[in-house]
Amino acid sequence: MTTGTENLGLGANEAMRWERAMTELYTGFLHHGTEALESFDDEAVHQARVSSRKLLTLLSVLDPGHSSGLYAIFKQAQKRLGKVRDADVLIASFKERRTAAKRDGDKQTAKLVKAVIRHQKAERRRRRAKLADELPALINGKLKSQWEEFIEKRLPGLVSGTDANIAMRELEVAYEQQKKRCKEMFRQENPGSRKALDELHKLRISAKRIRYTANAAAFALDQKFHANEAMYKDIQSELGDITDKRVWLETMEDIGRKELDASRAAWNGFIESLQNELANALRRSTVIDVPDAE
Repeated sequence: MTTGTENLGLGANEAMRWERAMTELYTGFLHHGTEALESFDDEAVHQARVSSRKLLTLLSVLDPGHSSGLYAIFKQAQKRLGKVRDADVLIASFKERRTAAKRDGDKQTAKLVKAVIRHQKAERRRRRAKLADELPALINGKLKSQWEEFIEKRLPGLVSGTDANIAMRELEVAYEQQKKRCKEMFRQENPGSRKALDELHKLRISAKRIRYTANAAAFALDQKFHANEAMYKDIQSELGDITDKRVWLETMEDIGRKELDASRAAWNGFIESLQNELANALRRSTVIDVPDAE
């Protein structure tokens, strides 16, 4: 029979495990965030964003009402880091496209892609400036005192009322429900339509939540959930490829042909190639049976 004292011991041990996991992520966020501000190194930006995403995941499990105030701080940091990271990814991909166009002797496409890269580098400078303005205030403002108050005073009570396995099961149910909504949407809409792609993006977000919970809260989860990280990482990656191509198309449309000083032929050819890549990515989907885009 388990005594009350033993229960207190078990609770204290559980709180210590949560504290250890969250402190490691918090320390990583501060380290990579500071490094990102010093050089805007793309890997530092990425790791700071990942750390903030995992902290948001654990905070959502422990404190779904966000009573501590920490969620809003890390969410703002993730948003700013994410905008810089998205620009880094686009620029890197388009550099590869420019290299391929030059290799194929397609001078007009190479010129167009170079103009996109130049435009996005300017956009990245603006996003970096906002990150440099806002991240130090988040890191050096109330975060330290709020974090210490959370760990020392709030965490033990929150842990005692938390079951990460229940949270994970709820995430799995939400994923299956969103997957069902996607199937219904694809029966009604062209898979390449904004509505269909919006639902698919929501499915990706749902998969991401499961992946990060399986990773960040692995210490508190039953063995049956441990395979979720790898499984949903693959799902997230596949859906992310679709999202990337959609975002790149929308970015091109937002910039416009005239802004890039591109010929109509080069513009139409490049847009068509991106549309074909998106359609092919949709057809290759193993996550959901997507009809051929028209």
